[in-house]
Parts: sequence; C-alpha cells; structure tokens
Amino acid sequence: MMLGATVALGLALAQYGPNPSNPPPVLREARAVWVASVANIDWPSSRTLTVQQQKDRAVAILDRAVELNLNMVVLQVRPACDALYASAIEPWSEYLTNVMGTPPSPLYDPLSFWIDEAHRRGLELHAWFNPYRALNSSHRNAIASNHVSVTHPDWVKDYGNDKWLDPGRYEVREHSLGVVMDVVNRYDVDGVHFDDYFYPYPISGTPFPDDDSFAAYQAGGGTMSLANWRRWNVDTFVSTVYQAIKAAKPRVKFGISPFGIWRPGNPPGITGLDAYASLYADSRKWLNLGWVDYLTPQLYWQLGSTGQSYTKLLDWWIGENHQGRHLWPGNFTSNIGSQFGDWPATEIVGQIYETRRRSGSTGNVHFSARAFIGNYKDIVTILKTGMYSDQALVPASPWLDRRPPAAPVLGATLFGDLLRVSFDGGGHEPAFLWIVSARYGREWTTRVIPAAQRSFDVSRTLDGVVLAEVRVSAVDRTGNESEPARWPERSRWGSGTLSNRSRT
Repeated sequence: MMLGATVALGLALAQYGPNPSNPPPVLREARAVWVASVANIDWPSSRTLTVQQQKDRAVAILDRAVELNLNMVVLQVRPACDALYASAIEPWSEYLTNVMGTPPSPLYDPLSFWIDEAHRRGLELHAWFNPYRALNSSHRNAIASNHVSVTHPDWVKDYGNDKWLDPGRYEVREHSLGVVMDVVNRYDVDGVHFDDYFYPYPISGTPFPDDDSFAAYQAGGGTMSLANWRRWNVDTFVSTVYQAIKAAKPRVKFGISPFGIWRPGNPPGITGLDAYASLYADSRKWLNLGWVDYLTPQLYWQLGSTGQSYTKLLDWWIGENHQGRHLWPGNFTSNIGSQFGDWPATEIVGQIYETRRRSGSTGNVHFSARAFIGNYKDIVTILKTGMYSDQALVPASPWLDRRPPAAPVLGATLFGDLLRVSFDGGGHEPAFLWIVSARYGREWTTRVIPAAQRSFDVSRTLDGVVLAEVRVSAVDRTGNESEPARWPERSRWGSGTLSNRSRT
C-alpha cells in the first residue's frame, strides 16, 4: 500500500450507476480477520523470528487485509496470562521471544506497532484477550517468575494439558479486568475482544477442579447450584468489563465470539456442544442485555450441515439481538486448507452471501489470517474480485456515539490532468477515515482513505468526461459520517491554487 501517493481516483476505482445528485453510500459491512498468536498460528509465525521479521510479517498481514478490502484486524495480545506488549502486570509471551518474560531485542512494543500500522492503513485494531487461560499446552520453556502461576498458584488450576485461572475467585476476575483496562488506558485500540474460552472445554470424566472456591462461596452463604454459580462468575466478569471500558473510553467497542451454539435445540434441530451448560457461557444473555457492542458467534459449520446449520443458527442469533448490537458471525475460513476440513473456497463465499442478505447481520470475522496469507485455494483472488471487490465501512455504533464529526475543510490545486484535493478536520473530533467521491457527468467514483492521508489526486477527466465535482466527508472512530464538503462551490476551472473553506 502506498500511503500519500498520487492516485488517479477515476482510474483506480469501480464506477457506480448513474446518480447525478449524490454519490451512492459506501457499503456498511464489518470485514475482519483474527490474528492468533497462541502456538504461533498467525503472528509471530515462529518463536524465533527477529524483530524485523516480526514487523515484516505484521505488515504482510495488514497489507493483505487492505488488498482484500477488510476494515478490521483482531489481534491476540494475551494468549495465556502473558503479553505481546509492554506490560507491568504479566510477562512477555514466549510466542514472541521463545522464552517467557524475555523482551524483544532490539526492544519495541508490538501492540503499538500493530496499532500504528493498522491505523495508517485505515484499519481498526481490536485487542483479543483470553481472560482465563493461564498456560497453553503449546508452552515449551521456563515459566517466568512474574507469571500468575508462580505469583498466585492458588488462583490456577491444572486441567488437561493446560493451566486455567479459576473464574470463581474474585481476585482472578479483578486481575483479568486489570489486564484488559491496562491496555484500554494505555493503547489506542478500537476494540476489546474475547473468544469462546471462559470455563475450559470439558474433558470427559474430568470435572473442572474448583471445589475449593465453590465451597468458599457456600461457606459465605451462597445458595446457587454449581452450574448457576459458574455462569454467575462469567456473567459478572463480562458485565464488569463492559462497564469499565465504557467508563474509561466509551468509543472502544467490546466484542465476544462465543461458541456458535448457545444450547442444543436453539433453534429446533440444532445439535452439538451445550456451551451454556459446559462452558458456562450464557452468551444469549450478554447479547439480550447489551453487554457487548458486537457478538461474533463462531458458526464454524458448512451451509449444508444439518445439525449445525449455518443459516439456521445465524437466523436464531439475529432473532435474539434485542438491543440492536452488531452481529458479525465468525467463519472458519482456514477450513478451506487441506490440513483442516478441506472445504471448497465457495463455502466461504456462500457464507458471506448468506450473512449479507440478512438485515440483522452486518459482517463477518474470518479465522484466521493464515488462510489469507497462504491464499488457501485462491481465496484471496476469489474474494477481492467478488464479494470484497469494493471497500466497506465498519457499521456505526449509535448507542456509543450518534454525533457526526464536522465536515472537513477542503483545498484544491491543479496539476495538469490532476486535481489534488487536500482536506483537514473541520472540528475538534479528529477523523479516522475520509470518503472522497468524484462525479464525471452522471457517474460517481468513491474511495475510502485513512485519516493520515490528507490529500488525494483526482483525474480531471474519466473516459473523456470532465470532472464536475468532488465531495469529501469525514468518518469518526464509531463510524459516524460527516456532511460532505464540496469542491468547487463557486469556482471555475483555471490554473493555480483554488480553495474552498466553506462547509456544507
């Protein structure tokens, strides 16, 4: 991607149908990709990459996101009570430097790097946390002295080949809340994201070992059953995180990607894991009560599946969205790789189509970046020439902010066959994106560009038709779009510098 480079708008963009009055609105659709760090799934792709190799890999993922016209990246920053950023609370992740607690050398802050590079490209960056996983089975080397399993072994439970924080302990919930809010307060993230790991997936015949914390609850007068108490622990944490984020930075979105089935039989005919009863995740409640800004149920099944129908589940989740939050289903895009389920690429295209044609679902989140970096079964080419051929904006979140930014202030300079349009924010709220539209006769062309880019070059003619007008609007961090500023307002074509300082 060439930021700030001269681009002939009319030559680079798809044309839209005739509309002499106004440009067609940019499609509102979340297009996101998960970037998993646990077990070096996506980034870093190895524990032994140099800092420069880490940065190069990150840039390659972000550039591929731009190539695909995505608008959001969900980066795993806390895979297992460790950190892929500078933290005073938890140790550096071994997935970054091979040895837990060892910082990158030369020292840099990976999360700051990802945020800066994502925003330079006009992409949202959401920080993905695992709130309760303490140590993953892919762990290899020594545990750092400041890891929670060392500093607070009473908080940690061995379960299978992993270690887990006990959600039944108040101190655990406060610790994980502190980790999340440390990132929210110190970094310019656009969102906070949890996946489906709350209580761990059950191991047959092996109950989760939280007898001590449940006994302490009962000794204090608690009367809930074990299952209801576990759900209460998770519900309390989810609600508290949402409230804390909004108190600190209301514009930061909070999203969760639960297991795609709330309970078997919902809707009728659905079979599979009961996440409500086995993960103690009452995700329907979180959506119903508005404790999330977006929900991404992991609908990791094919359209033709019977017991786990993608479309039936999606329709059910849409029907549960009483608060009008964003519903962006998760897609197992990596399953088109031969080492996984070996789906055809058309499966993912079909799932995007089914999501798009429902009014209650406004985007998709793809697991994971390796499918796009590896271009599994030519999925990149298929999407960028098909479903993702045009740009899209993340849907607005009016419950967070309804006030649009001010219209930008425009200037324009002629350079032969090009008009260089410059723009600046017209108010106190900075823009996150600019929308630049140009009209040639009855045809409009439109481009979305990042806020860091303050000018854009527009061809004075397109297919022999002279440029009639340019409009530029600003989009803020919650997706509100300003009124457009227009050029020219009263000026005529001529040489030299032209300026339009009025806002319309």
